[in-house]
Amino acid sequence: MKFLEELKARGLVNQITDEEGLEKHLNENRVSLYCGFDPTADSLHIGHLLPVIMLKRFQEAGHQPIALVGGGTGMIGDPSGRNEERQLNEASVVEHYSNSLKNQLANFLDFEDEKKGAIAVNNLDWLKEMSVIELLRDVGKHFSVNYMLAKDSVESRIENGISFTEFSYMLLQSLDFYKLNQEQNCTLQIGGSDQWGNITAGLEFIRRKSEEGEEAKAFGLTIPLITKADGSKFGKTAGGAIWLDPEKTSPYEFYQFWLNADDRDVIKFLKYFTFLSLDDIKELEGEVQARPEERAAQNV
Repeated sequence: MKFLEELKARGLVNQITDEEGLEKHLNENRVSLYCGFDPTADSLHIGHLLPVIMLKRFQEAGHQPIALVGGGTGMIGDPSGRNEERQLNEASVVEHYSNSLKNQLANFLDFEDEKKGAIAVNNLDWLKEMSVIELLRDVGKHFSVNYMLAKDSVESRIENGISFTEFSYMLLQSLDFYKLNQEQNCTLQIGGSDQWGNITAGLEFIRRKSEEGEEAKAFGLTIPLITKADGSKFGKTAGGAIWLDPEKTSPYEFYQFWLNADDRDVIKFLKYFTFLSLDDIKELEGEVQARPEERAAQNV
């Protein structure tokens, strides 16, 4: 099974900007791709685990993942998937969070491999050097207000109000994709389904900045929102969020979270979060159906 086919078989693909083009691109090239993580806390939580593992899957398939920590965008706030404004943190707090996330990502991705080693970047490195005039002339000029208002992340906030700060977030994330495209030959951005608007805005920016007659080769892929069969929010328990830091969520609590997975969810979670073959997962599915009380799939 080809790589993209396996991702789809595991239910890991929500939307692709050009599926045929991306499949050809992945089959013929060693692709650099990125996913962004804004530092809103000093640890990633279980909601971040799927995109991190997606980067790992690409790395295992021979491609190069770029983990972008949003030291700049984290000071602005992404409106995607939210009904209200984020509380802005001080620069020193965001810097601390950024360093923590960068260290944590090294637990999942191989940054040492000479050929396909992951790269860690912080968008504060280029955003802090940019003046307001440069942002408005070099980036803002390529986006119409009508285009931005049509994006779900903005449209859903119009009724309750959205600040110009969060409205501008799309410009900064688009600039990130463009920068990585130019400097790291990054041709794919992945993210959660709520990032579709930001990702496609970045693709549009890359296209507009390309020289006339030059084909802009870049793609976007989103991962489905994780839903639970009982309707409750994935990653939340009575004790709060499930963190990827053992100081914030103990290994025992983390273990219990997976062990308590609903029989209706556990096969989906095995496809999402493990590197078990689909054939092995199919066998476990049969065991769950035949002997659910043994919780074989949850233990695995």
